[in-house]
Amino acid sequence: MSHDRRESGFKRRTRVADARAALLDAVTPHDRTETVPVEAADGRVVAEPIDAPAPVPGYDRAAMDGYAVRASDTFGAGDRSPAVLTAKPAETDAIAPGEAARVHTGSAVPEGADAVVMIERVEAVGDEVEVFDAVADGENVGEAGEDVADGQRCFEPGHVLRPSDLGLLRSVGLDQVRVREPPEVAVIPTGEELVESDPGPGEVIETNGLTVSRLVERWGGAARYRDVVTDDPDALREAVAADLDADVVVTTGGSSVGERDLIPEVVDELGEVLVHGVALKPGHPVCLGRAEGTPIVSLPGYPVALIVNAAQFLRPATKRAGGTDAEPFPRRRATLARKVASEPGVRTFARVTLSDPDGDGASSEEGVDALPTATPTRASGSGILSSVALADGWVVVPEPREGLDAGETVDVELWEVTP
Repeated sequence: MSHDRRESGFKRRTRVADARAALLDAVTPHDRTETVPVEAADGRVVAEPIDAPAPVPGYDRAAMDGYAVRASDTFGAGDRSPAVLTAKPAETDAIAPGEAARVHTGSAVPEGADAVVMIERVEAVGDEVEVFDAVADGENVGEAGEDVADGQRCFEPGHVLRPSDLGLLRSVGLDQVRVREPPEVAVIPTGEELVESDPGPGEVIETNGLTVSRLVERWGGAARYRDVVTDDPDALREAVAADLDADVVVTTGGSSVGERDLIPEVVDELGEVLVHGVALKPGHPVCLGRAEGTPIVSLPGYPVALIVNAAQFLRPATKRAGGTDAEPFPRRRATLARKVASEPGVRTFARVTLSDPDGDGASSEEGVDALPTATPTRASGSGILSSVALADGWVVVPEPREGLDAGETVDVELWEVTP
């Protein structure tokens, strides 16, 4: 980083979308895979096509309680002239013409049967049953493979497995699945003022590395949470270089243009700086680069700025390294309680709390006509960690807007709800 850059600051800042695109172009999905038990695969990324080795169900099954019959034996049956069939015990393997067998929902339909008469339309009389409804071939019967056909493609590579997917995999007879290994993300906190505990004057307890490490793991990565590195160019260079075998390197602090902001210079020496300074608030002094093919995300040291930038840049980079793309955060429509100011050309992330229309808290259901209220937090500085820790989400003010007015309907991004 040049001396001129330190003096001039961030006169030109890259738009968020352009900065993210530049970073993602530097991310190469890794090709490491592993086989894990299905029950341990929630949230993992599928590594190879998964085809069903067996149909589900594996047999014709009753879709309701009743009697399994041959449909042709019920033709013409009605309330005044029921069809009279010979009753067979439940669990009978097969029935002959003129016979009926008791079945329960989900049980196998006996060989020879092709329909089920619901129990309400049958009356047992001794060794016989009277059927008061005519049924068609296949009526009330779930055919083998109705849920999943034999050999059917279940999931493609890149699919992120959900709990319901695990149930499907087990239902087709799979006990293991091939998935991508979690991407390795090295987390390097920096700053000579950082300590682990008992801070003295001018010292601060290290929290950024902890926060980022847990976010990485929530986003599907495996975090290497490193010890604090002081503001020394040789120490920083050695620390970053040592972790360039990771899929992504992320540093916290030291990303701006001050005398102790050495990370951009280190990145430039080890590789190249792709972006330094992004048009977003809070946290424009983010630095994005790469070295030896490894993307490097250098986050600002102020906690709120760090979290906002981690969500905008580190999350998609971690997802991409793991072989998938970051889905948009879930959103909730709300009415803005107070005006939110924003600088034109800058994307602003305003932290808000949500309350339901009756004022009973954010947990109530959103009404059809009455939206919850989004109230901007009073503490808005990028160093006020509680302003994001105690918020329910944030409202994004797009670059063309000079803020949002009270009473506007807005989308609140619930950035901590899902991975």
